[in-house]
Amino acid sequence: MGKDGLAVLLVNVSEPREIVVRAVAARGYTAQVLLDADGRVTEAYRVQATPTVYLVGRDGTLLGRAVGPRPWTESAGRALLTALLRAGLDPGAPR
Repeated sequence: MGKDGLAVLLVNVSEPREIVVRAVAARGYTAQVLLDADGRVTEAYRVQATPTVYLVGRDGTLLGRAVGPRPWTESAGRALLTALLRAGLDPGAPR
């Protein structure tokens, strides 16, 4: 959904770079992976469990938060993401 404006960033919580590199390769992740080596990002976003997903609008507004696994690649998850992307592309869309 990148062509529609979706950007996905993965943030690793306090693991050594070498472990993260191996996990990314083994799992075939294609999204950009950021390292939170000192835990400051985790603390700032109040992450209490993984995975925690934050849906952030183009203007930086927090649109939603999900704690725990979610079916993002299934029809319901894709429908939600598509709706959010469409709303962000239309400046007159209600928020």
